Amino acid sequence: MQEFQFSYYLDRISKYAGLLAAVLVVALSLLVAYDAGMRYLFSSGSIALQEMEWHLFDMVFLLGLSYALKHDKHVRVDIFYERYGQDTKAIVQVVSMLLLVIPFSLIFLNDAFDMTWQSYVQHEVSSDPGGLTNRWIIKAVLVLGFILLILQAVSEILKAYHRLESKKRLWRVLTVIVLLGGLIYAAWYNRMAFWFDPVFLMFALALFLLMLGFQVAFVFAGVALFFALISDEVGLHVLEMLPYRTYGIMGNVTLMAVPLFILMGLILEKSKMAEELLHSMGQLFGSVRGGLAISVVLVGAILAASTGIVGASVVMMGLIALPLMLKQGYSPALASGSIAASGTLGQLIPPSIVLIVLGDQMHLSVGDLFKAAVVPGLLLIILYIVYILIFSFLKKEAAPAIITDKSYGEVVRSAVKAIIPPLFLIGAVLGSIFAGIASPTESAAIGVLGAMILAAANKVLDRALIRYAAIETVKLTAMIFMILIGATAFSLVFNELGGGDMALTFFAGDLGDKWSFILIAMLVIFLLGFFIDFIEIAFVVVPILVPIVASFGIDPVWFAILIAMNLQASFLTPPFGFALFYLKGAAGDKVSTGDIYRGVLPFILLQVLALGIIVLFPDLIYLFGK
Repeated sequence: MQEFQFSYYLDRISKYAGLLAAVLVVALSLLVAYDAGMRYLFSSGSIALQEMEWHLFDMVFLLGLSYALKHDKHVRVDIFYERYGQDTKAIVQVVSMLLLVIPFSLIFLNDAFDMTWQSYVQHEVSSDPGGLTNRWIIKAVLVLGFILLILQAVSEILKAYHRLESKKRLWRVLTVIVLLGGLIYAAWYNRMAFWFDPVFLMFALALFLLMLGFQVAFVFAGVALFFALISDEVGLHVLEMLPYRTYGIMGNVTLMAVPLFILMGLILEKSKMAEELLHSMGQLFGSVRGGLAISVVLVGAILAASTGIVGASVVMMGLIALPLMLKQGYSPALASGSIAASGTLGQLIPPSIVLIVLGDQMHLSVGDLFKAAVVPGLLLIILYIVYILIFSFLKKEAAPAIITDKSYGEVVRSAVKAIIPPLFLIGAVLGSIFAGIASPTESAAIGVLGAMILAAANKVLDRALIRYAAIETVKLTAMIFMILIGATAFSLVFNELGGGDMALTFFAGDLGDKWSFILIAMLVIFLLGFFIDFIEIAFVVVPILVPIVASFGIDPVWFAILIAMNLQASFLTPPFGFALFYLKGAAGDKVSTGDIYRGVLPFILLQVLALGIIVLFPDLIYLFGK
């Protein structure tokens, strides 16, 4: 019981760090909006203010690392994990903390402390005139963040150990792991690398651990550390650069848009905007066969352009639209398919977190990617609606028309009233980016203010809503950036082992044809999308492909759009599509898993068709300008 009490105090430390991060993310959005207003309205910019913004951004995700771990928000592939018993889950957690999180964090801490101490001794200041002094302070937050992560990992070990009914089983598992580790090291020492290429072994071990249910970020970090330890060719010195790479991430203004767009989406999620939209649009198109499904697609597109959060969109519409569609006699398959497909439009339609991450990893303008994604997004919406109309015409009983007592004029007025606020917000956010008036980060901050105004107009803006949105933003942001840190460590070791050169030789030399490269790259990303989230693919796989894209002279913006469309299709693909899990979780027993699978298959084919159209007619993505 004493160790359980100790874990309670460690949890409290993470809790206070997370709550501080939640306050800072709200402060960040207000500060960015204020800075943008001062610069664009009064031409009064401040380097110190801009640096303060990215310092707040750093503190949000670094202080949030331990908080996300406390709430088990570090994402894992739960295909098998959700079927584990309590003891097995506890053992996975202990092994993850003992062998992945704590060793990696200690190595990282050692190098991060050296970086911070060097900054302090050298009295490092901003390289920009008028910037902040004492640069070591923000680097020290990097040290603090990983100290908190280690403390929370200890707490997780104590809690998991306390839950175990069979303690002996844990010790047996740990003994087997240690023996296996020793055998692998011995085999490696005796030049096992001559028989098995370490690059393939890295991917195989990472995939194996992912499928077992270990947290994604810590798998990439732990595997990187393991191969750095056992390989004479690499060594731990390769990870000495990781704190500097992470510090580069911390100063990335493009990535600062991620928590702000998440915050905007979560505020809108709680503002009842989606509920009003669905009811109004349902009545607007209800008199047409399949009209309710069409309204779901259109609302999904509006939510995608407003929030960009796939999970939130699918769950919201699963809770609101699915019962209504089933009540009106809709086919469970059509209802499920239209909800899942329209919910995943947030992967592609700006402002998409996927496009922001791809822009950073491929060194592209996020604004250019947003403009290029508009036509593919509209193409998918049109294909969905055409399919629903044809399906409803051929199977009239699957999508009946809805009769309403209201006059059509009244229905139209109600729909327009519900549509105008989110459309105005979309116009303000995307319009400012497309016109080059504001950066994605500045537009995201303006979007947060707009979302608050909409919530206030709906009389739901209160302290509880802001607290919920800010805390969830911290958890999601910390999860994303821990994956980025783990993937960066993985890439450092992977490239040191020659993985990047191997990929370049295979695609550019062995294949020698850009279309073969595009086909295989898309197939690999599609298949990986069955098992892992887009964030891991963007941070681990995409950097490997970037130099190959350049070597073939492929338009990187076009290739990025193909990746985004591909990832959207994989989000829907049975049996592991994440959108299917979201929908099943929201729907409960209202629809069966088979109904969901049958419903999404036609929409997957439509996404493949849209992808083919963009491949054959690449100039379509530039209809809104380059």
